[in-house]
Amino acid sequence: MKLIYNVKDRPPFGQVLVFALQQLLAILAATIAVPAIVGNGMSQSAALFGAGVGTIVYLLFTKFRSPVFLGSSFAFLPSMFAAFAGGVSASLGFLGLIIGAAMAGLVYVIIAIVVKFCGSGWVNKIMPAVIIGPTVAIIGLSLSSNAVLNSLGYHNAGEAVVDSNNGYIMSLSTGINLICAIITLTVIILCSVYGKKMAKMIPFIIGICAGYIVALIFTLIGNSANIDAFKLLNFDAFKDMKWIPEFTFLKAFSGNYVYGDVGNMGKYIAAIAVAYVPVAFVVFAEHIADHKNLSSIIESELLDDPGLHRTLLGDGIGSITGAFFGGCPNTTYGESVGCVAISGNASVITTLVTAIIAILASFLAPFTTFLATIPTCVMGGVCITLYGFIAVSGLKMLQKVNLDNNRNLFPASIILILGVGGMRLVFGSITITSIAVALILGILANVILSKGAKKEPVAAKEAPAKQEVAAEESDEVTLELADK
Repeated sequence: MKLIYNVKDRPPFGQVLVFALQQLLAILAATIAVPAIVGNGMSQSAALFGAGVGTIVYLLFTKFRSPVFLGSSFAFLPSMFAAFAGGVSASLGFLGLIIGAAMAGLVYVIIAIVVKFCGSGWVNKIMPAVIIGPTVAIIGLSLSSNAVLNSLGYHNAGEAVVDSNNGYIMSLSTGINLICAIITLTVIILCSVYGKKMAKMIPFIIGICAGYIVALIFTLIGNSANIDAFKLLNFDAFKDMKWIPEFTFLKAFSGNYVYGDVGNMGKYIAAIAVAYVPVAFVVFAEHIADHKNLSSIIESELLDDPGLHRTLLGDGIGSITGAFFGGCPNTTYGESVGCVAISGNASVITTLVTAIIAILASFLAPFTTFLATIPTCVMGGVCITLYGFIAVSGLKMLQKVNLDNNRNLFPASIILILGVGGMRLVFGSITITSIAVALILGILANVILSKGAKKEPVAAKEAPAKQEVAAEESDEVTLELADK
């Protein structure tokens, strides 16, 4: 897709605000979902504040050359649960969140230092297009079930009602939710394909507004007719609004967090290290995949400029900063990349304004509460397009790969099958995501099969095309000589 605004472009101020709001809507659900899942008194508005601050830190380290938004990472959910495990006090649990994020961020800093002195060429060698393409694809495909569940009104798989064949049982409630999701999706598609000027650049905002209006109509009908299935909007959240975010560092140092004797405290910190550090290496793989994906969209290699060491430092330090305020380690967001692809706006100014709005919005209780009332089904319709674009952009990377050669076919096949199949491995408190498992085994297969392999000749299907071009050029020269 041709970009309307490139990384260094500066859209008009009014457009920047609208684009930024669209980015915020795209990343909002996932960013505030992590603290809601972990519970234990974590603040959603603080997580939003942390995401905004972390993104600004990332932009500073990357010299404002990479339009990436950092949000709460789902990969660290088991690690965050470990911080509150064992009956520790709330204050110690929040301190554990900060210590764990610092350890994970330190992993990124160390890798960044290695890259700075050794270069990033090794990344392209172990992660060529045949590896990174299917990896990016499964990032989108692995999220597909979330989009489907949300479209039916479910927040997670545990809420879904299925039959013996694992099909979702349709009811009046799921039917109403699905209608809203389809309307949202349809409006986004129509705006993206047939929209004029601004409508084509902000399809998500228009789609969410359309879905919200439909949900509001159903809710009004449900309230008047007392039909629970129609009540998609819940405004009770406005009754208990909190204007000031409950920052993690305040909770961490607000009470007595002595955990028994020094030996027990040492065990607790060791448990935090075991829970966080291995996950940092997993998220590193997703960091590479997201930046490779975005590089293909903006047609500029981000691992070279601003450089992998800068993106790693920005992600690592940004994650530490974000967790200090919000408790959640941050990561690059595929939703943000998808938003860039669909809207055609890669302006880094938009990313900066999005981060600023996120920070300000965390103090505006009515605004954040209103965003929280957006029905799950509406966001499901949005996510179908976002996750789909991520998957397709990964598959597009495979266009340059000769899949007629089994040396390429097998690594790509391994990644796709293990990723889509969801091979997630759990070792105690350590969880290796399906994406990481697929990527690791794909890399090993590619390394083994590449040993002793000679450089591939021009693909068979490319050779005839080149011959035809040469023939046409020869004919043109002959005709010119004949004319003379």
